[in-house]
Amino acid sequence: MKSLHKIPATVITGFLGAGKTTLVRHLMENADGKRIALVINEFGDLGVDRDILAACGVPGCEEDNIIELPNGCICCTVADEFLPTMQALINRADPPDHIVIETSGLALPKPLVKAFNWPEIRSRVTVDGVVAVLDAPAVAEGRFADDPDAVQVQRESDDSLDHDNPLEEVYTDQILCADMVLLNKADLIDEPGLDTVLKTVTEQVRSGVKVVPTHRGQMDPRVLLGMGAAAEDDLENRPSHHETEEDHDHDDFESFHVDLGAVTDLDGLEARLHTAITEHNILRIKGFIDVPGKPMRHLVQAVGPRLDRYYDRAWKAGEDRRSRLVVIGLHGLDRESITARILGTAA
Repeated sequence: MKSLHKIPATVITGFLGAGKTTLVRHLMENADGKRIALVINEFGDLGVDRDILAACGVPGCEEDNIIELPNGCICCTVADEFLPTMQALINRADPPDHIVIETSGLALPKPLVKAFNWPEIRSRVTVDGVVAVLDAPAVAEGRFADDPDAVQVQRESDDSLDHDNPLEEVYTDQILCADMVLLNKADLIDEPGLDTVLKTVTEQVRSGVKVVPTHRGQMDPRVLLGMGAAAEDDLENRPSHHETEEDHDHDDFESFHVDLGAVTDLDGLEARLHTAITEHNILRIKGFIDVPGKPMRHLVQAVGPRLDRYYDRAWKAGEDRRSRLVVIGLHGLDRESITARILGTAA
């Protein structure tokens, strides 16, 4: 007999590079015996987040316990992918104690929350809470909002721009659907700057939603898991830019990958990546690098001007040691120029 107890699900949303995967990893490291199922969704054509989690060596992060829905947001593919995924999880002989869904950085969370009202899963799963992860330094720099005066000038001169900035729409929808907002990387800005960001975001979220500064996604799982929000029953209090649209797509964004071959000069690659990010409208770069003579894979992650890279795990026996980076940005990326810059072949 199936249990009448609903399995709680936590939706973790947030913009590209905010630290969602780091937060999930922290939750897994501190699960305290709780069986957590991970559902990971990415925008782009590399399963980078899945690989990062599967390589972490934390019990529960093994590849068989991670279900990835690549190429498109969960909210765009609920009929074809999300519903069967959830049914497969809840119908297991030993179902999980909790389900954590890490959405794409470009996902709108409300359509996903709506999907929990589907008859096939409504009686079995509840949205325990929606957690939005923000990049505190980026918010401090105003990276999610255009200059209002400049936007108005553009609107008046170009009818095609007579709509909200797509980045700000995504950002706003994410925090307005949240039951808790984490200001991640708070240690990278000074105290006055953090106070300003905290005040700004607190004024933007729904009444009663807590905004909490965090460092490297370190948040007590007892706070994040067990909110009891039942968000699927509270949709009217979670406004969205897309309330009147039948669906949404990601024509505002695009991604492509760059194959580099073996890389011997990591510092040179890092310099070229910084240049490419500065010269082009790149939001995110992530991927893996093969360094000849090194037994370990080199991970590269960049958001805005900040870039992190480190050896994350050993290459597996028989694994294809290739260097490939995914580049994500607003629609209209100059792929040829970006590729040439990253490869070092630009004029």
